[in-house]
Amino acid sequence: MRALAIDLGSANTLVFAPGRGIVLDEPSVVAVNERNGDVLAVGWEAWRRVDEAPGEIVPVRPLRKGVVTDYEVTERMLRLVLDRVGGGRWGGPRVLITVSSVVTTVERRAVSEAALSAGARGIELIFEPMAAAIGAGLPINEPTGSFILDVGGGTTETAIISMGGMVSCRAERVGGFDLDESVRRFLRERYDMVVGERTAESLKVEVGSAAPVPDEPKAEIRGRDIASGRPKTVVLAAAELREALDEGVAAMIEAARAALAQAPPELAHDVLDRGLTLAGGGALLRGLDARISAETTIPVHVAPDPKTTVVNGAGRALSAMDRLKELGILLS
Repeated sequence: MRALAIDLGSANTLVFAPGRGIVLDEPSVVAVNERNGDVLAVGWEAWRRVDEAPGEIVPVRPLRKGVVTDYEVTERMLRLVLDRVGGGRWGGPRVLITVSSVVTTVERRAVSEAALSAGARGIELIFEPMAAAIGAGLPINEPTGSFILDVGGGTTETAIISMGGMVSCRAERVGGFDLDESVRRFLRERYDMVVGERTAESLKVEVGSAAPVPDEPKAEIRGRDIASGRPKTVVLAAAELREALDEGVAAMIEAARAALAQAPPELAHDVLDRGLTLAGGGALLRGLDARISAETTIPVHVAPDPKTTVVNGAGRALSAMDRLKELGILLS
C-alpha cells in the first residue's frame, strides 16, 4: 500500500513521499468563503485568494497550539493536500501523521478521523519530538540519552529519548505564532502602530534574534497608526525586537530545563556530554542556539534543515511502521 508522512503543523503542512522526498511544504491555512463557508484553496494559493477578495474570502488556520480547532476545515484541508500530492488517486494511502506530545486521546482521535474522512486508508501517529529525533539522526534506540528540542508554530516540545522511548518530555504551548503576536503587541504598545500577521512574521525572520548577533540590522516597518488610521512608518532596532521576543524565548528555554530536570541522572549526564539538538522552524531564530546553551550550560547543535527535520523523520519511519508500532513508537 502506498504511504505518506505528513507533518501537520499549526504553521505549515509538509508531506513526504517515499522515493520522492518532500512533495509539499505550504502554510496550514485555507481560504474560506465567509458567506457560505466553502473551502476554496489551501496553502499559498489560499493567501492569494484572500488577497484578491479581502473581506469576502478569509484565511482560517484549523490547527492551533498543535490541536485541531476546526474539525471540518481540517478534514477539507487534508483532502486538498492529498489531492495535491496525488494521494487521492487509486485509493487512499496509508498515512503517518505527526502530533504534538501534549495532545489528549480525544485530540489524537480528531486528527485520525479527519485524515480518514479526507481519504486516507490507514492512519498511524507519531509524536513530533520522536519524529524530530529520527529526522536529526539521533540514536533513539540506544541506551544513551538523546535530547531534542522542536520549536514549531504552536508548541515547543522537548524530549530526552532512550531505548526507543521518551523518558522525559516537556512541552510549552508557545511557538512561532506567539513570537509573531509578541511583535504585534510590542508595536501597538510602544509605537501605537498596527501591523498584520504576515508583516510581524517577516519582521521576526529578517531582524529577530534571541541573543545579540554580529552586524545586527534595523528594519523599516510600515503599518497603520492606531489613533488616526493613517499609514505609519517606524525604524526598529534589533535590540528592541529582541526585547519583544524575550518572554516567548524564555518559555522555550524553560521547557528544555524542565525536561532535563525530569531525566534520570545517568541520561542527564549523557545530555551534558552530547548536547541538545534544535529542530523546527523556530530554530532559525538568530541566536537561539547560543541563548539556550548559555542558560542551560549544554552544547546546542542546530539540525541541518530544522524546518524539515520532523517530516523527514516521519518519512524515514514509513519504511518500518509495523515494527515501530510494535515497539510503541507509533500510536493508533
